[in-house]
Amino acid sequence: MSIARIYTGGCQCGAVRYRAEGTLDDPRLCHCRMCQKAAGNYFLPLANAARARFRLTRGEPAWFRSSDYVQRGFCRDCGTPLFYDTAASDCIHIVLGSLDDPEDVRPHWQSGVESRVPWFSNLARLPGRETDEEGAAGREHHFAILESNRQHPDYDTDHWPPEGLT
Repeated sequence: MSIARIYTGGCQCGAVRYRAEGTLDDPRLCHCRMCQKAAGNYFLPLANAARARFRLTRGEPAWFRSSDYVQRGFCRDCGTPLFYDTAASDCIHIVLGSLDDPEDVRPHWQSGVESRVPWFSNLARLPGRETDEEGAAGREHHFAILESNRQHPDYDTDHWPPEGLT
């Protein structure tokens, strides 16, 4: 279970920001095919935030009704998946990668495992490299990206983007 606190997060471009107070319950990885498509990834990490203690602090998400029971919130500007919402529930499901501190909420279980890609359990065994290990061309590419970065920082700002950044 997560420690009760204030969680903040938002999309990549900063157009949509949110705040959840309290505990994020039931953290999990969902492997169902619908979540795979919504995330554009092999799984979607989610946790429940009490609707009564959740609020948007900037912007409004766009919504896609993925079924008769579920709508998915995302940033209409940059496309970041943010929420999984069932109207009848007293909670909203936050996409954990959109948190400012995603490492603070560790998934406790996995759902939709019938759609989990068969080699998923082998990911930790794949070789990895840090940016500095990719040679001069890799470092140059990495620094060029950092210097032109338009991603919102992992904390709340009074406004975004800063003046002069387009």
